[in-house]
Amino acid sequence: MDERGLGKVLQRARQDAGLTQQQLCSKANLSFSTLTKIERGAIKSPSIFTIQSIAGALGLSLDELVGSSGNPNKTFQKTKNGVSFIYFDVNGCLVHFYQRAFDKLSLDTGSHLETVESAFWHFNDQVCRGEMSLNDFNQALSKRLGKGSIKWQEYYLSTIEPIDSMQELLMWSSERYKVGLMTNTMPGFLSSMRRDHNLPNVSYSAIIDSSEVGHIKPEEEIYEAAEEKAGCPGGEILLIDDDRVNLMAAEKKGWHVLWFDDSRPEISVDKIKQAIEPA
Repeated sequence: MDERGLGKVLQRARQDAGLTQQQLCSKANLSFSTLTKIERGAIKSPSIFTIQSIAGALGLSLDELVGSSGNPNKTFQKTKNGVSFIYFDVNGCLVHFYQRAFDKLSLDTGSHLETVESAFWHFNDQVCRGEMSLNDFNQALSKRLGKGSIKWQEYYLSTIEPIDSMQELLMWSSERYKVGLMTNTMPGFLSSMRRDHNLPNVSYSAIIDSSEVGHIKPEEEIYEAAEEKAGCPGGEILLIDDDRVNLMAAEKKGWHVLWFDDSRPEISVDKIKQAIEPA
């Protein structure tokens, strides 16, 4: 296995364990720059001791880690319109959006719901790009609401409500196509959701976490990163998202797009499944 292949295997194993790069670095006692270079394939022949440290942090033996890239003989299909890779959005597609968390925070702090939402959205893009730490976001949110310590992650993670029909569609898709997650999210949220089984436990071929990529949808750079990780041309990629602006940006890149309407999930899922039936 060459260094690029090894990097992809390590990245997949980390993502399957529900860990961010920062979390794995902490558990394996590695520098962040070393891990990112290994995952990119920029380090030729990384030390066996480094790989063993990563394996131990993931709870795997060295053999299990190196062999964790999935079934190499598995054959993936294409849809009738040539799609071989499907990206699923998370918030608003696989789980319901933030409203329950907003409601709970409003009730606990005595702040008007409109005030809570305004304070949240004022800083959301910055933290989802990784430009603001989660701790700084919590402090800024607390200051805006005039309250003591607020931990947004606890409100969000405690009120997650899976969209069952959509999650079932993702699992159905993963048996036929390469699938990935592409989401605007705060640092550590995606790994926590996977750890707590709030997202389907399937083998994702790519995970695009905005806080790690440094860009959010609908910025062009995040689509470029997603296309590179998918390893196929844009004409073979489908994005399923609940935000039409995000879909329009993907369409400009030559991707296929399908809109998910979380107000009518069953109808939306039926339409999407018909559109992605194998050729």
